[in-house]
Amino acid sequence: MSKIKEKEKKIAWIIPSLVGVAVLVTAYITLWNTPLFDEYLLLAVLIIIFPAAVLDYIDGRWKKSVDKHLPDLFRSIIQGRKAGMPLPQALEETSKRRYGPLTAELRKMVIQMSWGVPFERAFQFLGERVGTPLIRRVVPLVTEASRSGGRVEKVFAPTGKFIQTTLTMEKERHTQTRPYVAIVYVAFFVFLFTVIMLFKSLFVEVGDLPLLGSVVLTSGEARRLFFHMSVIQALFGGLVAGKMGAGTVSAGLKHSVILLASGYLFLKFLM
Repeated sequence: MSKIKEKEKKIAWIIPSLVGVAVLVTAYITLWNTPLFDEYLLLAVLIIIFPAAVLDYIDGRWKKSVDKHLPDLFRSIIQGRKAGMPLPQALEETSKRRYGPLTAELRKMVIQMSWGVPFERAFQFLGERVGTPLIRRVVPLVTEASRSGGRVEKVFAPTGKFIQTTLTMEKERHTQTRPYVAIVYVAFFVFLFTVIMLFKSLFVEVGDLPLLGSVVLTSGEARRLFFHMSVIQALFGGLVAGKMGAGTVSAGLKHSVILLASGYLFLKFLM
């Protein structure tokens, strides 16, 4: 698992968007006003958002792993300083241990310091490379303490406690918001169940009700209407679930993909 660069994220939007638009234009020219056009419309949407959803999921896992290992990293540096090691040596010894994705970034920092880069600047480079919101808050605290002439190890101890407290609070927040994410899924599947039952029990062919033919939907029109409604609810419901669960709309892309695929399969084979 590695960090996803911003350039890769942009590519994951641009190329699939071009492919999705091409699929949509082709379907519009050849299949417009047919039920098959709706399926190609859904395919275009999935082509556009699926790669970005995958990269966002991988990047989110990477950032969580980085933040999870930060308290252990600071604790190891403090132990090295208490053992009488200079800060560069303590960092070098710490870099020999495993801290998930942080290990490679820490080794880069040690190499930079061996080339004569000051600790403050090397630590800033580390923060820029990693780029998680938590480490962005930690970097200024440590660098300012170092520049002010204080003992850096004395800053690492409270900073490590701050990180641990922040991670605990974030975990509690995820636990508290998980039911709301579940509600989005439950609401969507209840909607699908209701739509399928309505379709099978209420909507009939116009020919079966000649006197009401002008006001009753045909089965094909009803099927397309419900399909469009399910796509809209799946797409935006997934984005809402991501915003509530992880705090970002992009985190909802994976929920949108799951709901869109589920909705299509349910309506395709059960309605």
